[in-house]
Amino acid sequence: MRRLLLVFCLLLALPVQAERPPIVAAASDLQVVLPLIAERFEAETGHALRLQFGSSGNFRRQIAQGAPFELYLSADESYVHALAESGHLRNAGALYAIGRLAVVGPVDENRQVALLESLAARLEDGSLRRFALANPEHAPYGQAAREALETAGLWNTIQPRLILGDDVAQSTRHALSPDTDGGIVAYPLVKPRAERIERPWQALDPALHAPLNQRMALTTRAGPVAGAFFEFILSPASRELLEEHGFGLPEPD
Repeated sequence: MRRLLLVFCLLLALPVQAERPPIVAAASDLQVVLPLIAERFEAETGHALRLQFGSSGNFRRQIAQGAPFELYLSADESYVHALAESGHLRNAGALYAIGRLAVVGPVDENRQVALLESLAARLEDGSLRRFALANPEHAPYGQAAREALETAGLWNTIQPRLILGDDVAQSTRHALSPDTDGGIVAYPLVKPRAERIERPWQALDPALHAPLNQRMALTTRAGPVAGAFFEFILSPASRELLEEHGFGLPEPD
């Protein structure tokens, strides 16, 4: 908290909006909650931000190639560590959230709860048409979904029926569409819209996959506004918003 107050004092010395707002590269699972955090930040400091959402793996590549991001919020902490080691970030930053998966679509016998067991049954009887995941090649939620399916012994069988989204936001839209039979997607993108979702879903057992430890860090081009937002995300108020929107809260580094 002292560090956050110090940064805010430094911001007060800056002319408001004298420069272009810093660009923040953020994992797609933050699409609902991060704009709310940024809105509070702007209200308190007078400094705006430009939020860009996408695949953490794609952002990692772009930052390594010199993209003008000042803050990187990844859904996979290994990407942050790799960029820090290659000199593209100030340091390894901090954990800010723990991601969670949700399974949407394949339901129990009462059609009330979505279950991996029901997914297995539909694969066995051939009734599963298409099933959505984020691309495991560059999307951390896709990697975790693949691990969960491998743990359940379903990965090899389900591959011909997969629709792979470029990021978890796209795969969530696919999973909620009538054109698919569901998917394994981001719990923080499903939970806030639960009342509007017509098909059954539930959180996936986190024991089925490696933890989605989400880490953020400032790039080497970061200015004081980006630095202040980094600290703001770690504040109790922001952590409360993250938890309300379905994220787990890590212990401070």
